Amino acid sequence: MRNDNLTRRETADRSELVAVDSYDVLLDLSAAPDPQTDTFRSVTTVRFGAEEGAQTFLDFIGGSVESVTVNGRELEPDDVVEGARIRLPSLEATNEVSVAGRGLYSRSGEGMHRFVDPADGRVYLYTQYEPADARRVFANFEQPDLKASFRFTVLAPEGWQVSSNGVRMAVSPAPEAERPGAVRHEFAATERISTYITTVLAGPYHRVTGEWRHSFEDGTRMSVPLALYCRAALAEHLDAGTGARELFDLTRQGLTFFTELFGYPYPFGKYEQAFVPEYNLGAMENPGLVTFTEEYLFPDGATRAEHQGRANTLMHEMSHMWFGDLVTMAWWDDLWLKESFAEFMGAHASVQATDFEEAWIAFADRRKAWAYRQDQLPTTHPVVADVQDLEAARQNFDGITYAKGAAVLKQLVAFVGYGPFVDACRAYFRRHAYGSTTLEDFLAVLQEASGRDVHGWAESWLGTSGVTSLTLDLARDEDGTVTFAALLQDPGPGVLRPHRLLLGGYERGPGDVLVRTGTVSVDLPAESSVEVPELVGSTAPLLVVNDEDLTYAKTRLDPLSLTTALSSLSSVEDDMARAQLWSGLWNATRDAELDPGDWVGAVLDHGFAEPQTGMFTTAVDHAVEAVERFSPTARRDRLRGRLLDAAVRELRRADPGSDRQLALARLTARTARRDGSHAGWLRDLLGGRDALPGLRLGSELRWALWTALAATGHGEDPGLDVALEQERAGDRTRTGQVGWARTRAARPLPRAKAEAWEAITGDALSNDLLSATVTGFQLGPAELLEPYREKYFAMLEEVWASRSIGMATRIVQGLYPAGADLEPGHDPEHHPVLARTELWLSNHSGASAALRRILVEERDHLLRALRAQAAARP
Repeated sequence: MRNDNLTRRETADRSELVAVDSYDVLLDLSAAPDPQTDTFRSVTTVRFGAEEGAQTFLDFIGGSVESVTVNGRELEPDDVVEGARIRLPSLEATNEVSVAGRGLYSRSGEGMHRFVDPADGRVYLYTQYEPADARRVFANFEQPDLKASFRFTVLAPEGWQVSSNGVRMAVSPAPEAERPGAVRHEFAATERISTYITTVLAGPYHRVTGEWRHSFEDGTRMSVPLALYCRAALAEHLDAGTGARELFDLTRQGLTFFTELFGYPYPFGKYEQAFVPEYNLGAMENPGLVTFTEEYLFPDGATRAEHQGRANTLMHEMSHMWFGDLVTMAWWDDLWLKESFAEFMGAHASVQATDFEEAWIAFADRRKAWAYRQDQLPTTHPVVADVQDLEAARQNFDGITYAKGAAVLKQLVAFVGYGPFVDACRAYFRRHAYGSTTLEDFLAVLQEASGRDVHGWAESWLGTSGVTSLTLDLARDEDGTVTFAALLQDPGPGVLRPHRLLLGGYERGPGDVLVRTGTVSVDLPAESSVEVPELVGSTAPLLVVNDEDLTYAKTRLDPLSLTTALSSLSSVEDDMARAQLWSGLWNATRDAELDPGDWVGAVLDHGFAEPQTGMFTTAVDHAVEAVERFSPTARRDRLRGRLLDAAVRELRRADPGSDRQLALARLTARTARRDGSHAGWLRDLLGGRDALPGLRLGSELRWALWTALAATGHGEDPGLDVALEQERAGDRTRTGQVGWARTRAARPLPRAKAEAWEAITGDALSNDLLSATVTGFQLGPAELLEPYREKYFAMLEEVWASRSIGMATRIVQGLYPAGADLEPGHDPEHHPVLARTELWLSNHSGASAALRRILVEERDHLLRALRAQAAARP
């Protein structure tokens, strides 16, 4: 029976019945290195209060349940185990329940993930639970408001590193383990935390240790042990250069900053960080043991923008120790109470406590683009969402909850002031430490600290969906002087909101540089317009709406400012202003108001001159999308060729070893996937017959180039097949595995697509290999993919029913025929793929809401692309 999708109503009912005290959890992982073993022993003892005589249930998704004991009474598992639930009848006022069963090792990144390193055959384990996968490892009450103290005991092979949330208390032989020679690791009880942030790490991990010390104003001192973990095969990348030192420095800077900012000492004893393989997320805020994707160790090198992104993630997760771990939302409706705040604090702490002062620029440039994209979908939702069940909760880890929520908090700080905002945070932690909260709890402390009408603000910003557009309505005389100015707000399908923002005026300075010569502060009520008399008399050829990025809205340029931006964007001196201009131009491109060729032209004229590598990367990423999705097919080859030629030209002349060189090499590999005009040179680079001084062709970049060669018609070349086999034989890394899977699937051959389809729809691939194979499959000419369109719609329900939601989502999203194009003269609204999607949705009204949401969103992405193709110049 499928009953793993817990509803909000069910968990609310359970909260009224149950008050959880503590868990003791024993996990026997001693047999994990055996490839024939796919389960592990899991024993949970949970103590809780309940209404006498009541009945409730525990959650467990495992291989089997072997015993259930309720207050000393042995229950027959067949009588009480119902799918993903274990029924607990006839409860007493105080209860002790023990469940012994078998957990399943995962290859999906959900629950207890097991990874076998292809480089050396070693086995690595880690857990990932959010929002509700702790029940894949041990029986529990899987909901965030039923917090408890957890004490973990782990039996593991000798020589393994083992860690969990609590401090390790004892290590001893484990004769009771399933495999001889195991070691017993016992960890101290945690503070009261939620199930989804408990964690276990086990394997032959490389470990580096450190310490953070802090002295308080009253003379007391605090010391927190630090540690870093990674696979043994990646130890050199953690140890070499500035790896561990940079990570420890950032950790100490963050702990000092947040402890002082929040007026509440770090609450969880130790602070360890593990970099793990095949990770589904960027990172996860498990208290005491934060997990990160091992991509953050940058084994193939990284730009400053990527180091900044890593620092931002590190600060994001650290802020969760307070927002989310110390104080947790009662249900996933209020997911914003942790993710929006962490997104905001990640950038804020980076600017205030580290050397990455450009963090807010990166947020405006890239993260808000994610929010704007999400907020224009038919499935958009308020920041405070209506989350009825766990499937909906999993899908709300999106651009609204993260990036829009953080942008809204930035507007909140502008509204109430920074000091009152910080005071509210401090009161919030003191009042609700180790508890659970809702929106109203935060608004209460914010009201007290600021004295402002925060409920009205919250209704406008947190309780509504959609993104508004802001435009300056100007009248200018013949010499360009402004004679009338008003700021217009277009709600689109959303609502009018109040905005506090800046308008920046930019004029030509020495060297024809556009410099800010003044700003105007504007309070736009929740109305359609407000006059701005301060702009009357301005001769600035460029006026930037939302200068300094204080609010959340799409911005449109007035005609003169648009002309100036397209001709002189790279001449704008201020980094944030350029980020705003790039953002505005890209939103106009997505909305079919700016021709995709004009966007590509702006990137060719100004993007390659962009000094901020992060902004350059975003601009060229959008250029690839403009070419492949938004441009008419008749213009696509020419635009793609111009972009690739420019990338190769700039790559050849880039400074050796520079950030720009690495970014250009990646752009070249990505663009060359659909243009083989430089294939010979790429082959020479890979074969060592040519070289670019300073460019390290690591595993990731080499396989990106091989994918480009395979995807552009060279798949029939026997010499290429031999070269690919040689590359694979010489690269037994995880990155090599992923690159090989993608490259094989990318070959434009019927048999390659058939093999990839079979692998994707089977159940043998891990999460990483599945995504790589999907990516490769989607490369290639339309005629090769056409036969799979109907197969796609035919397999949707079976995939959703038979795979975990994470793996099913990868397949459903990844295989959607999003590459469909518009025939000249045809109506985008009636495209065959859109019609087939509508038919499926109509015929499957009872399908999972989460599955239907993916289809609705993919349909909308395709419709937007087709509309842009129809509106573009022929």
